[in-house]
Amino acid sequence: MKAASRRAETKGPVASTLPVSEPKLPLTERVYAALKKDIITGVLRPGQAFTEKDLAHKYTASRTPVREAAVRLQEEELVRIIANRGYFVTQLTIQGMNDVYEYRAAVECACAELLCGAKIPPQALAELESSACFRAEREGEFGAFIEADTAFHLGIARLTHNALLVRAVAQMRAQTERIMFAATDAIDVRYYGEIPAREHMGILRAILRNDPELARRLMREHIIGGKQKVLDLARRDVRFL
Repeated sequence: MKAASRRAETKGPVASTLPVSEPKLPLTERVYAALKKDIITGVLRPGQAFTEKDLAHKYTASRTPVREAAVRLQEEELVRIIANRGYFVTQLTIQGMNDVYEYRAAVECACAELLCGAKIPPQALAELESSACFRAEREGEFGAFIEADTAFHLGIARLTHNALLVRAVAQMRAQTERIMFAATDAIDVRYYGEIPAREHMGILRAILRNDPELARRLMREHIIGGKQKVLDLARRDVRFL
């Protein structure tokens, strides 16, 4: 399959309107969510320039909510604002991706360790198991896998009931999803299938067995292993960056 068609299958139609799933959200929040999604999924590519006028037309909004969304996304390192030049989607770099995964390892290992011995509500456990086991069997399911992967990692953080950890994991998930969507042009489908599902379940079993040392180790191996695959791919495939 050609890269372009795989990317199209993964993300679905190019986003051009505001999300309608939460119509009661203020316009500023909806513009922020739409712009963030377009950056994460690669509709707006790394290094791409855009203007308030362009996005105001795209999202059927005024320039003010676009400006406010861009400022917020600059704080999340997804947008770069250059005075007198405009807005740019931040680049994906080897060093930047390395930093994301190392930061994730430090934070998420702590989450896995903290969750050991905690009482997990049955419904939350069922949702965690479902997201942990999800496998992408075909290329068109990459987007669904990325969503399930986020649900698993963010779900562990939320169950610690530590707001600072949740915030840190959520911010890094945006960066991680962006990297994962970029990798869909060149990734082996198995990496979004059997391998992560097996690793996720190993982490979850260690948590349920109240083995913090094992939970921490498996989480670190899972994240650092992902880092190595991503960096190796980025170094050899020009489509990635």
